[in-house]
Amino acid sequence: MEAVLSKTRSAWAHRLGHLFLGFFGWRTEGQLPEGRKFVIIAAPHTSNWDLPFMLAVSYVFGARLSFLMKHTMFWGPFGPFFRWLGGIPVNRTARHNLVQQCVDAFQQREELVLAIPPEGTRSKVRYWKTGFYWIAHEAKVPILLGFLDYKRKVGGLGPAVMPTGDLKADLEKIREFYKGIPGKYPSQMGEIDLQERDRASTPRS
Repeated sequence: MEAVLSKTRSAWAHRLGHLFLGFFGWRTEGQLPEGRKFVIIAAPHTSNWDLPFMLAVSYVFGARLSFLMKHTMFWGPFGPFFRWLGGIPVNRTARHNLVQQCVDAFQQREELVLAIPPEGTRSKVRYWKTGFYWIAHEAKVPILLGFLDYKRKVGGLGPAVMPTGDLKADLEKIREFYKGIPGKYPSQMGEIDLQERDRASTPRS
């Protein structure tokens, strides 16, 4: 099925995405499923190159990709540029709940495709952060399995996973998909696993 997202990027952005990927010998796979709101897993995340490739892939699919940025980045003259690029300002102070801020963003918008790297950093981590999962669960939106396969030079989308509230069971489906998809620096890829506190919190209603 084709996505019903409006073409929020112009034709030149679509061509730019193709040109960028083609220059590096990359291609795309998959398609956006039907719907207007998604959380997209951005994985594996091991390099600064992941952002331009991720954006180029989104341009090819014709979707406006959004991602989280510290709210202070939007102060000053670069704020409008970051918003145009797809940045969503979030306040990470202790008095603010990041998951709820993202859920609010989904509720306030007619269309939102939010990309989140569960590894949270380019460096190797032992566990994935689970915020992406609870954002999708609380907002009642699907999780799309986005990927950048540097070995095959392919970027795209896998299947959608609708979160059930059983994090452990749903993560097993996600882990199976990403098995064998290498990042630019495979040795820095994070383990698709849960911290003990996350294991203890599932299943969640």
